[in-house]
Parts: sequence; structure tokens; C-alpha cells
Amino acid sequence: MQPTLLILAAGMGSRYGGVKQLDQFGPNGETIMDYSLFDAIRAGFGKVVFIIREELRADFEEIFNEKLAGKIEVDYAIQSLDAYVPAELGEVRRTKPWGTGHAMLCAKNHTMTPFAIINADDFYGLEAFQLIGEFLKTDTDDQLHAMVGYEVKNTLSKYGSVSRGVCEVNDNGNLASVIERTKIYEKEGRIVYEETDGDTLLSPDTPVSMNFWGFKPSVFPSLERQFETYAIANIDSLKAEFYIPTVMTTLIQTDLGHCKVFRSQGEWFGVTYPDDKPIVQEALKRLHDEGKYPDQLW
Repeated sequence: MQPTLLILAAGMGSRYGGVKQLDQFGPNGETIMDYSLFDAIRAGFGKVVFIIREELRADFEEIFNEKLAGKIEVDYAIQSLDAYVPAELGEVRRTKPWGTGHAMLCAKNHTMTPFAIINADDFYGLEAFQLIGEFLKTDTDDQLHAMVGYEVKNTLSKYGSVSRGVCEVNDNGNLASVIERTKIYEKEGRIVYEETDGDTLLSPDTPVSMNFWGFKPSVFPSLERQFETYAIANIDSLKAEFYIPTVMTTLIQTDLGHCKVFRSQGEWFGVTYPDDKPIVQEALKRLHDEGKYPDQLW
């Protein structure tokens, strides 16, 4: 059974100042998603589900449907603000999406197979798709999920703080915990994350989640229960976000799931700020020049 790829593409791009998931970064105008799709197809994925806002659907269909026809099955899941929110809570007043965990839940009815889930605006490289793809195709433990980790020093931006899931890995290579830190940056030659009570140092080789996860469909019942609890507690918090690392941490703590950690030696880069764009464009051009990708992806 071929696994499915979910792509988190409903974000607002507030720090970037636009719809960065559809911006052009490759030498022929490719989006970053084009490279993820190209690598996923090479790694044996059989379906892609774009998780988007309704107002983006027409643009996505125009960009991707024709180029992917015959190469991979294409589907769309809409992350609406009221999806899976208990009806008794009344009208949802927020305008910002509920976060990555909620986005994954919105793809529940589009995902019958084991699946990977990634950010639209991150480049992960072929190795990461091969690692997760092989795991999803061969592992038979319904409660064992997976993630690809990268060293935090390789995931920073020169132009401001970044959000990362900071991971602790136990002796058998499984995830012990992952905590979303929303302000990580380099300060006076050291890497820190900022909290209300000050800065905390991070070792440069600390593994962090870049939202490349592999899940079995068994995750959805717990995911739905977790989000319902979260929505009830945060219905009046207009900027609160329900993250995938929170989902995984709860699975681990309640012994409903475990997570194998793969350490990628491949290249990662992403876009958070407008000034990141030329860096990503240069990196993608270099990968084409090195023969890692053909002159034309499609």
C-alpha cells in the first residue's frame, strides 16, 4: 500500500507578508512544494492531500492538478475554522487557523493509508521522504509513528526567530518528548529560546521537529478527542494554536502511541521571512546545478 502525503498549506504567512506556499523559488518558478512532491513520488507515495483554506483552492488546482496528473493522486482537505469544533461552543470568532494538529484532523476523511505530513514552505530533501516512506510501507505496529529530526543549528533564520519542536530522544531511538518553542534564535553566538521568564540555551545539535511526521491512521481517534478538549479550553483565545508536537506528546504520555526518530543527514531549508527567499532560491539553483534535480521537474 502506497502511503499518502499531507501538505500543511493553510497558513496565513503573517511574518512573510504573503502566501509563501505558492510563491516561486525554483529556477523555473517552482514552489517549494514542487520539490517535496517530486521527492515524494520518487519515494513511492501514491497520493497527496493539500490541506488549505477554501479561498486558496482555485489557485492550488490551477498550479498542481495538470502537472501532477498521472503521477500521483491529488486531493484537497479544507481547514475551516469551525471544523471539528463542538457545536455547543457556538460561533467561532477567530480568523487565524487552529494550527497544525487541527489541520491534520481536517484531513481525516481524506487519508485511508499510513501518511506523512509536512509543511508547504520547507524543503526536506529526498532522504527524508525515503526514510519516512519506507517506514510507512513496512512497519506493522499501528501505535508506532515516526518523525524526521534535524539539528537546530541547521534550521535557524538570519532574519528573526523561528518556531521549532524541540525534541528529547530516549536510548532506544524513540521520542521522549517534543515541546514547541516559538522563539528560537542565535544570540551572541549561542542558540536560545525565549520564554516569559528569560532565555534558555539550546545545544546546537539538539534535534528539532521541522514538522515532517509519519503517522498510522490509528492516530485519528485520539487526535479528535485531543482537539475537542483543546477547543473547549481555548474557544475564546483567538490566537491559540493546536500543534502536532502536542498531539504526539499526549500519545506518548498516555501510552497510546510511540514515535521513532529518524536523523536526516540531508539538507533542510525553509522560508519564514521575506529575506529568506533569495537564500532558498540560491540553494535550489545549486541543487539543480549539482544534478540532484532535473532542469525541469515536470
